[in-house]
Amino acid sequence: MSIQLKEQMHKNLSVLTGFYCSVQYSKNIIFERTASLSLFCYNKLMKIVIQRVKTASVSIDGAIYNEIKQGFLLLVGIEDADTDFDLDYAIRKITQMRIFSDSDDKMNLSIQDIQGEILSISQFTLYAETKKGNRPSFSSAGKPDFAKKMYQNFNEKLTAIVPTKAGIFAADMQIELVNDGPVTIILDTKDARK
Repeated sequence: MSIQLKEQMHKNLSVLTGFYCSVQYSKNIIFERTASLSLFCYNKLMKIVIQRVKTASVSIDGAIYNEIKQGFLLLVGIEDADTDFDLDYAIRKITQMRIFSDSDDKMNLSIQDIQGEILSISQFTLYAETKKGNRPSFSSAGKPDFAKKMYQNFNEKLTAIVPTKAGIFAADMQIELVNDGPVTIILDTKDARK
């Protein structure tokens, strides 16, 4: 099957289901099974809460671990279906998003324009499922080993564009911030696949 045809099938399936769908063939390594075609649909991909801040810091064991001045505090959630496509899409959006005020007090400047900083915090609780019972389930969050690797890649790619500091993956952290505005935006990479 040609790459173009596969891409069209992905797009058609995503439109029909409302999810991001991928079509995979057993001969292409993924799974050994008798059926020639496997369909996988995901309704959740990479999620990031973007907060425009005047200052932000992360503390661990009562001591400040990292802090920034003007810029973004990011709460970053990784899902097992995430790929480099999701990382690159999120990074492009974050570094080019024009939500800082210009001289006319209009949201017209990016974090690069103001030479801001980023504090990136891993946040698996963004995938909380609250439909059943009173105790949230986090089963949709990425598996720790995979999520840690993706989170580190995300931070490394961000650092190449904007000065980026981070917390410690899976640590017990305390976050302090002064939200400027307030301005809070939720970025979901599944939007890039619609």
